[in-house]
Amino acid sequence: MNGIEMAVRDGATIAKRNVIKIRRVPDLLIFTTLSPIMFVLLFAYVFGSSIEVPGMSYREFLIAGIFTQSVIFGATWTGLGLAEDIQKGFIDRFRSLPMAQSAVLVGRTTSDVLINVVSLVVMSLAGLAVGWRIHTSLLEAAAAYVLLLLFAYALSWVMAVVGLWIRTPEVYSNASFMVIFPLSFIANTFVPTTNLPTVLRVIAEWNPVSAVTQAVRELFGNTNPALVVPDVWPLQNPVVASIAWIVGILVVFVPLAIHRYKKAVSR
Repeated sequence: MNGIEMAVRDGATIAKRNVIKIRRVPDLLIFTTLSPIMFVLLFAYVFGSSIEVPGMSYREFLIAGIFTQSVIFGATWTGLGLAEDIQKGFIDRFRSLPMAQSAVLVGRTTSDVLINVVSLVVMSLAGLAVGWRIHTSLLEAAAAYVLLLLFAYALSWVMAVVGLWIRTPEVYSNASFMVIFPLSFIANTFVPTTNLPTVLRVIAEWNPVSAVTQAVRELFGNTNPALVVPDVWPLQNPVVASIAWIVGILVVFVPLAIHRYKKAVSR
């Protein structure tokens, strides 16, 4: 068996372990699903009354942004899980087993995608309840969900690097929020980028979160000609830009995460 086959096989075993852990600790899944519902209700009914989006309902504009923000939050579980495994000594146990070193990372990132699947299902139901609708074909809608999950998977590798670097769950939680809050809010997730000050607008227009959010809006049909899309390449070509961001993140952070993991287990 070659290295890739071993990594996939062992990664699947680790992913199964992590899913079983979620089943044994249901609080984790409950709070993961309650959080996006809270954001949907908060923005739809509290902030939505004071935010106007040209040519369309704010709730239809909002849901794609909530989807993207939710999968970003879901990606943070990867780093937190790795930091906890290091602190509790599970990584040392894995090191003593005849398994591929990358299997822990593959299993962790894969299992966290499954958490995001559950989160997206719950959030879609919440969105439908507040008035969000899909106006495109089944294939385009499926492509939107796949794009969200791929983006979540790529970000999981980023958060794996952060978790392996910090290695303390409490500190990781604070550090991850310092990363994901600017990433998710300085974007077109909750308001059009045209409403932002100049410096923040430029950052938002080139933020990968904005590209993914815009791609999801277009794939779900939650757009309107009255809502002007900024004349920048990532937002004019959001699907291509999103795929480029996903590939770029994976190319950089998969080897970096494996390198950090090898350093962590060698100590």
